[in-house]
Amino acid sequence: MDVGYTSPANINYLTGLGHSIFLSDLVHDACDENWKTGSDEDGNPVWNVEGFLNRSLNFSGRTFDLVLLWTALDYLPEPFVIPVVKHLFSAMNPGGQVLAFFHTRAKGEEAVHCRFHVTDGNDVEVQLAQDFPIQRVFTNRSIERLFAEWSGHKQFLAKDSILEAIISR
Repeated sequence: MDVGYTSPANINYLTGLGHSIFLSDLVHDACDENWKTGSDEDGNPVWNVEGFLNRSLNFSGRTFDLVLLWTALDYLPEPFVIPVVKHLFSAMNPGGQVLAFFHTRAKGEEAVHCRFHVTDGNDVEVQLAQDFPIQRVFTNRSIERLFAEWSGHKQFLAKDSILEAIISR
């Protein structure tokens, strides 16, 4: 499953290896104002989280071995983050893995929303995508808490102020 900005390169690469792929541009879908259903008594927006999950992550019973989550969680509105992680957990096969990137800075060039392309080598190509504001920066500890129900994870500091995590179901 690739939940980032749609990448023809990823589609071609993964299907060329014989894999099927499910695409969902979570950030673009989540930032649609239609998911706001009103305001609470403090004036904070109320979000239709179930509607979002049903539309953007409806797998029709399909399960997955790998999720390319990229930096999607950094850009989702706060009420969507935990439900998306729980929904992905329920849609993954035991032993399945998630590749997720997290920004280490909330401002500047490093916080720009990008499209990621898988390559034959050890690198991931990065291309600027639609401009969405980063919502948060996850710390190592907050990533651990977010994925506490999962069987394990490894985190690595990558280039360009990006933290890479491999999370196992």
